[in-house]
Amino acid sequence: MIRVFVVAPTPVMQAGLRAMLAAPEMQVSGETSTVGEVVAELLGVDVIVVDETLLEDVERTMTNNMSGTVALVVLTNNGERLLPSLRALSLRGWSVVPPDATTAQLQASVVAAAQGLITLPVAFADRLYELRPVFGAIGTLEEPLTAREREVLELVSQGLSNKLIARSLQISEHTVKFHISSISTKLGASSRTDAVSRGVRRGLITL
Repeated sequence: MIRVFVVAPTPVMQAGLRAMLAAPEMQVSGETSTVGEVVAELLGVDVIVVDETLLEDVERTMTNNMSGTVALVVLTNNGERLLPSLRALSLRGWSVVPPDATTAQLQASVVAAAQGLITLPVAFADRLYELRPVFGAIGTLEEPLTAREREVLELVSQGLSNKLIARSLQISEHTVKFHISSISTKLGASSRTDAVSRGVRRGLITL
């Protein structure tokens, strides 16, 4: 069962999203327009469905409380603008969905994000091809990983926390965070899981 929480600015929008997310494999555990008041409830969910207007509030809450434990589905027509923010977050998975998405599209995006995938509307994905120089071609990197970055990525793939990686490599947690940020940028990864997946596909690490 996928536990979903809705974050939308109005009760009408909240009710509409709850209705669209009524499915046997998912359960809407609540909705809000004020994220700071429901932090405890958010800690137990798998996916947060959030309107773009409230994304910054969700980002702040996740950074402080839910790093790497939850997926996001963002309702927006401005996916390009939000991409850097989404990539910077430590997410299980994430999806960008237009506000006029069908029930089937929204539900599919929630399921995909909960499974650790990244999904985008076709039109948005097509536009990303214009940004390929930023990410580099599949199988090659504009700037290769350093030996230390490969070590960090290998430990990330083993599920180690930043603290344990720092202890293993005898470096500070701040340095670990710096390396992970650099790895994500070089690989064009949106999360730790995505970085590991991209690293495996490029033969940088093995699982």
